[in-house]
Amino acid sequence: MTLQSLFGRFRERLWVRPTIYGVAAVALVGLARLSDVLIPLPDALPMVSPETTEKLLTVLASTMLAVASFAVASMLSAYSAATTGSSPRTFKLVLADDISQSALSSFVGAFIFAVIGVLASREAGLEATGQRALFAMTIAIFVWVIGTFVRWTDSIARLGRMGSNISRVEDAAQAALLEDCRAPGLGGVPLSAGVQPQGRPVGHPARIGYVRNIDMARLQALAEAADTTVSVAARPGAFVWPDRALIVVPKDVQIDEDALCEAFDIGAERSFARDPRYGMIVLGEIASRALSPGINDPGTAIGVIDTVHRMVWVRAEMMTTTPEIRFDRVQVPRLSVEDLLADVFIPLAREGAGTVEVAERLQRALSALRDGCGDMETAQAAARLGVDALARARAALQHGADITRVEGAARGEGGLLSDRSKPHTAP
Repeated sequence: MTLQSLFGRFRERLWVRPTIYGVAAVALVGLARLSDVLIPLPDALPMVSPETTEKLLTVLASTMLAVASFAVASMLSAYSAATTGSSPRTFKLVLADDISQSALSSFVGAFIFAVIGVLASREAGLEATGQRALFAMTIAIFVWVIGTFVRWTDSIARLGRMGSNISRVEDAAQAALLEDCRAPGLGGVPLSAGVQPQGRPVGHPARIGYVRNIDMARLQALAEAADTTVSVAARPGAFVWPDRALIVVPKDVQIDEDALCEAFDIGAERSFARDPRYGMIVLGEIASRALSPGINDPGTAIGVIDTVHRMVWVRAEMMTTTPEIRFDRVQVPRLSVEDLLADVFIPLAREGAGTVEVAERLQRALSALRDGCGDMETAQAAARLGVDALARARAALQHGADITRVEGAARGEGGLLSDRSKPHTAP
């Protein structure tokens, strides 16, 4: 497991940051005690009574415990809203919210600082310099906590809401897409999408799950040691089991298969970091749920279409850049653009076929990608998906004028306003 994937895993654990802040709080109190020895107090500076510091610390301790409890309750409510309102797969992104984690950690750290500070003031025998340092730290933490609370209040009002969830998924998916554009072969030699590597399949995993990350540097080192080239058969996001090979090597090459398997991080759930398709799947789930009869929110589905349109357009523009190759002995298949678009647009075409606004906006997005994105693979994939979505819309829509609107959008005729200003006649 690479340091990047390990850091990402720790970000999803709610206990990690409060623990770090708690240890830092104890260290601050220890620093106040140490200042008695290291920093002499000038006679001209005013003294701070232990009673004053203790009162402030007592107020801080009693307040922070209540605020921390309130923060946990608010965050749990936001997590529940994210799970039930959009998609359960957004939970990880909401849980990794930096502002909420920092706020909760600040409240817990301030509470621990206050409790340890009271004990130090009474029992540790702090002298003048230590009392003054402890008082200054208490004032600084008061200011810090108030600022954190104000900032967190603005964030918690949006945490778990639909628009915020879509933005979080977009950011995660966009980061993975841009990384894939810079290094379409994960830093190795990219192979054309759909091309099967030739050779002997090796590296069968011991567990069943999804490939979440690949240690390309490890594969490069193993390939160099064997003086050969290896081909990755399972990109991040692939579902693997003991009978499915992870690597393909030339038939006459002997290589350590166990070491090859150790380069693959396999888990029960997919990860957003190196898997652009996972972000698209989650966006498709959000749109499908919004179009369900119980919710009936076509506006959210249209918002997802616009989001994906924007992301894929940016990706198509970046495909003109020269791919980054850092591991020349490792070949990795490119991401299939058609699979990427199908992950989100097929559910939208299926669930939104009977809603003219959604079907029309979907055709406009696909026709724009088909006619103007500048990337041939993306244009061809958008054209094929547009034909499929149009067939679904024709089968689901009953009114002739609605079908005409969708067909006009599929042809890329005019803009949205100009199309709506025209009278629609049945075919």
